[in-house]
Amino acid sequence: MSDVLANSTAVAPNFTRRDFIKAGAAFSALPFIGGITPAFAAGTDRIKIGLVGCGGRGTGAVRNCLAADPSVQLVAMGDVFPDCVDAALKDFTEGTKGRTPLPPLAADQFSVPRERCFSGFDAYQQVMNSGIDLVLLATPPHFRPMHLKAAFEKGLHVFAEKPVAVDPAGVRLVMQLADIAAQKKLAFVTGTQRRHSVDYLETMARIKDGAIGEIVGGQCYWMQGGLWHRGHPTQWSEMEYQIRNWLYFTWLSGDHIVEQHCHNLDVMNWAFGGPPVKALGMGGRQSRTDPKYGNAFDHFSIEYEYANGARVQSFCRQAPGASNRVSERLIGTRGAADPSGKITGEKAWEFAGKKEMKNPYDVEHVDLIRSIRAGTPLNEGRRIAETTLTAILGRVSAYTGREVSYQWLLGASKLDLTPPAYAWGAAPVVEIAAPGVTPLV
Repeated sequence: MSDVLANSTAVAPNFTRRDFIKAGAAFSALPFIGGITPAFAAGTDRIKIGLVGCGGRGTGAVRNCLAADPSVQLVAMGDVFPDCVDAALKDFTEGTKGRTPLPPLAADQFSVPRERCFSGFDAYQQVMNSGIDLVLLATPPHFRPMHLKAAFEKGLHVFAEKPVAVDPAGVRLVMQLADIAAQKKLAFVTGTQRRHSVDYLETMARIKDGAIGEIVGGQCYWMQGGLWHRGHPTQWSEMEYQIRNWLYFTWLSGDHIVEQHCHNLDVMNWAFGGPPVKALGMGGRQSRTDPKYGNAFDHFSIEYEYANGARVQSFCRQAPGASNRVSERLIGTRGAADPSGKITGEKAWEFAGKKEMKNPYDVEHVDLIRSIRAGTPLNEGRRIAETTLTAILGRVSAYTGREVSYQWLLGASKLDLTPPAYAWGAAPVVEIAAPGVTPLV
């Protein structure tokens, strides 16, 4: 995809994301500020959290975090859209109905008066200025680098949904921020729940111990049906339309290979001990021919090559009426593995504790809170940045039709999908990638 954007005369409320990226080098000189104090080690004081991004994953992350520790309390929340804040507030105070009803939040874990409900492009700043200790970031992925920077500058611990960027410029900033968080002893945990799931952990431990020998190949899949679309009411500006339907716009989501399939690619990187060296792939639009679907592809097929020469086939697809497959498979010289709990070959084994497993969406927050209280905050930032760039690598190869190296993308790519301003009105031009035509930037 070209990063040519629409001309816009709108003025952003305070800044553009590019301002944050340019300021990255200066950020490393900032002094340590606050964070959760050692008093929390006693386990009696409140850990106050704020939510940025009030959609389904954001409200889900709040419930996961509150389930992790009874002393956690939600005290502020914000979203670019006021109606999303209102919907979340209603869910938290009245509970949800439908196929899987959820109760209202417990009174001692919910303290969000109207004056701590914020909307607009600067809502994240207001949430972070509300006396919180930990911020949950669950907006469309494009905004993650700027929100991470603001959080660490404020001295906050972070839970950030995956992925953490949509372009190499954002990934480079997040890698720097991960190092800064480590220096400041701030937690940086991400929504890669497989890394906190006991079936994956036990299987991967066996793989690392040589249960399938040297890994020589693999496959990973996120293939499913279609997803939601919010429509396009005439009163919405183009910017509002794109943000409300963010899945279908590469500058906001990174496309579904980045936004969704990064889970499976993270498992591959986990198994190989790091990201691939290069990728060659293809993709396109067979079901998403309507312009309402922006410029997102509906399918990708990528071959990733890792440092030992092993090749992994990556498949992801979103198409109405299509069947589902969400899984990973690793092939070794002495066997094969499903990383979610099964090994075949010389050292055959199967995980037997599925029924007793705790919800890994909760466990990742348990691990986060425990690490904060222990004074040894978890930092998954560089790992998720590498996985995010792995997914971007596949997208860039498919969009351009070129074989692309990971190191080139990390060190030399100029691709930056930042719009000229964050304001209601004009939005980035929708350009659908054409392999062999779309330039490698």
